Amino acid sequence: MRMATALSVAVLAAGGIGHALVTGLDTGITRVDPFKDMKNRPQAGHGMNVLLVGTDGRDRITPEERAKYRLGGEPCHCTDTIMLVHISEDRERASVVSLPRDSYAEMPEHTDLNSGRKHRAHPVKLNAAYAEGGPGLTVRTVESMTGVKIDHYLEVDFTSFMRTVDAVGGVQICTTRALEDSYTGLHLSPGTHELDGGQALQYVRSRHIDGAADIGRMQRQQRFLAALIEQVTSGGVLLNPVRFREVATTMLSSVRADEDFGTDQLLALAKAMRGFTPASSEFVSVPIGDMSFPVKDIGSTVKWDAAKAQKLFQAVREDQPLSPQKAAASAPAKAPRTVVVDVPPRTVRVQVYNGTRTDGLGRKVDDALRATGFDTTRTPMTAAGRERGRTVVEYDPRWDRSAKSLAAALPGAELRAVPGRGGTLRVTVGGDYKGVTAVRAEASGAPFEAVTGDEVVCP
Repeated sequence: MRMATALSVAVLAAGGIGHALVTGLDTGITRVDPFKDMKNRPQAGHGMNVLLVGTDGRDRITPEERAKYRLGGEPCHCTDTIMLVHISEDRERASVVSLPRDSYAEMPEHTDLNSGRKHRAHPVKLNAAYAEGGPGLTVRTVESMTGVKIDHYLEVDFTSFMRTVDAVGGVQICTTRALEDSYTGLHLSPGTHELDGGQALQYVRSRHIDGAADIGRMQRQQRFLAALIEQVTSGGVLLNPVRFREVATTMLSSVRADEDFGTDQLLALAKAMRGFTPASSEFVSVPIGDMSFPVKDIGSTVKWDAAKAQKLFQAVREDQPLSPQKAAASAPAKAPRTVVVDVPPRTVRVQVYNGTRTDGLGRKVDDALRATGFDTTRTPMTAAGRERGRTVVEYDPRWDRSAKSLAAALPGAELRAVPGRGGTLRVTVGGDYKGVTAVRAEASGAPFEAVTGDEVVCP
């Protein structure tokens, strides 16, 4: 959202409204110094890196809003959302990397802000850095984990989030399936929805929709940010000076930021960002190695894939794009778009049987399914009995969603429920087999599955 704020100011300034309108907008920002006394920091790269933090602060939310949007309970005073936003040196691209709040982290040596006690370096979940040491310790921890030097720090709480969405006139979100979360009260049917501030907060906070948990929530947050950029850049906010100042004032009035993030920085961005659109942004989640890494006295944490994460953050430091270049207009006819499925293929265990008399077909199908992400056994077998004319996917009813994801990769396959079969799905390849269709999960969290903003906003 802060990126969208900077964008709004920048485009107006570039359009000639200029310094007179922008001056003074940053006076409402609460200032913090997250870089105080920091030593041994990473070497600066190219472009600008912003640590965008969302906290669970709810001090100014009304009792009615607390009840309506399920915001009861005491805040943990920790980070609910952590994103590393990289704006390229040429100001033509913004890369957003989501960092899971439950990430395993080695917290640097520090003094606890609450108790005043000095702590040695110790393992924690990433979101605990804010609770123990505020913005400063959060920045130190992220820099230590990523090797990326942070240039600016921006923080927003529940209240400022809701007010900002309302100020821009709501945000349009699309979903291909029903989204239900009893914890946040989210209820969205398949289709397109206009979300107000409270509904948008439910959308980005929900993490009990499916087994994807926090990984799925991060992807929804990315979709929301892309939709917000779309709304700000195309919804008339930038063309109406009066409305713009109202929106910008709302956005900035409850933000906490470092001392150096102000009017001059916004104007500096203006000259190069006048053509910024959702297609200029790209989104990716940090590569995950272990979704449930146990740590004594802490519990289950999310362990990054060290090698892949290193490559990701190296690309950020070197100011390289994280998503492939957009294909030419004729490309879709040559390379069909990957089918989006409900369950990540990597979580679906598959045993392949060759039900035909074609030698090597079982191995061919196993390899193809594995290439698109499925966890195959790598030991295809020959089906007993007569030759099969149709490909069949047999599954335990408890794994029906996994079966549907597998069937999407095998167009025309018959789904057959077999109670008691267990967690391994069985594919018997028939004579109708025409190949495997590439699939990916909407919330897979797979490494480097970066998407551009125009790919995730409503068509």
